[in-house]
Amino acid sequence: MNEKLQKLKEVFFLFFKLGFIAFGGPAAHISMMEEEVVSKRKWMSRQHFLDMVGATNLIPGPNSTQMTMHCGHVRAGWLGLWVAGLSFIIPAVFFTLVLAIIYGEYGEVPAIAPFFFGIKPAVIGIIFSAAFKLGKKAFKTWHLIVLGCIIAILSLLGVDEFLLILGSGIFGMIWLNLINKQENLFGFAPLILLIKPIALAISNKSIFLSFLKIALVLFGSGYVLIAYIDAELVEKLGWLTKQQLLDAIAMGQFTPGPVLTTATFVGYQLNGIAGALWASFGMFLPSFFLVGLLVKLIPLLRKSVWLSKFLDVVNAGAVGIMIAISLKLGYELAFDWRAAILMALSIIIAFKFKKISSFWIIIGGSVFGYLLMMI
Repeated sequence: MNEKLQKLKEVFFLFFKLGFIAFGGPAAHISMMEEEVVSKRKWMSRQHFLDMVGATNLIPGPNSTQMTMHCGHVRAGWLGLWVAGLSFIIPAVFFTLVLAIIYGEYGEVPAIAPFFFGIKPAVIGIIFSAAFKLGKKAFKTWHLIVLGCIIAILSLLGVDEFLLILGSGIFGMIWLNLINKQENLFGFAPLILLIKPIALAISNKSIFLSFLKIALVLFGSGYVLIAYIDAELVEKLGWLTKQQLLDAIAMGQFTPGPVLTTATFVGYQLNGIAGALWASFGMFLPSFFLVGLLVKLIPLLRKSVWLSKFLDVVNAGAVGIMIAISLKLGYELAFDWRAAILMALSIIIAFKFKKISSFWIIIGGSVFGYLLMMI
């Protein structure tokens, strides 16, 4: 009993810490987790971690949040799954709710941008470092290297990430198994459940159902949430204005943890604190059950010759997308000399000084970013 409690405490404190410092979006969050649970704590092998990253791309919802649940389950079982997810989500929801209250009271938030200027370039090094380490495991053969590079290029060209992951997995599974002259083809199709809001007024129930619906069809990056909210709450239901949506997106960027806490901000604009909590509940609840199902399926994928190849290609694709994301972010930052300097430093530190925690890279980026903004 004491050992189980100790493991739960480890899970809680790790992901609660990450909930406070995990800036930079899903790719950066996963990079930090890789450092903490694989390199530092050795809760699992890099291959196991990579399998979870690849499989998580196949279900709807916030990928990095779902990865915390996977890691919690590996360390502390089913209760660990819930503890890890909640520990990561709650700090972000709290920070976003505070900003939403300030916004609701004054119509704006304090000028905090200088403190966050250096965070985005700082996480580039973290993402590149994690992609390099995971790539050494994912790119086992030249076939997987080719597929990973193709996926990275298509991602840079704007192809939907879920379609890339699923399509490449099916194609690669067939191709690699034909090369190996294997038999017994298995196939599957993703099941997407659509739920329609049933209340016309902006009630807590309709807020919950709207975000639940979005959560169940939200594949790929958390940033895709923006398009869903615009289509559902702005264009279809008219609950938000375009400006309110833009402000909500900005607040999601300013807070650590999952980008999808944008839902918390939107919920507050719709119906105060209760609306914020119901929106958050609807957005994150499905992930706990989907990950609970997925942790049972990953071992089955590995046991099947065909589906094992599918998972190998999905893993290579996940690394390819991480590389594409880091290149996109790097390109955006390269035209600001201050951001370019911070990005170069973060890459050098992440690769040269591998024992330095990502926490200190982020803190350093924030401090130096603030100083550069004052020049």
